[in-house]
Amino acid sequence: TVTCKNFLDAVAFIQRIAPIAEADDHHPDLHLTRYKRVAIELSTHAIGGLSENDYILAAKINALLTAS
Repeated sequence: TVTCKNFLDAVAFIQRIAPIAEADDHHPDLHLTRYKRVAIELSTHAIGGLSENDYILAAKINALLTAS
């Protein structure tokens, strides 16, 4: 879960995740709650758990956080 500054920052964060996930063809569950919190759930549904692709996407999302 990432706590953003406000609602618009939370939406912008989701919008930065979306093209990365789409390019990797690996789509996390994204939840915007309490107007500024973004919860990211990674899982590979085909295997019912975490795969290497989940860790790769997590690293790319973490890079977004450090680039901010």
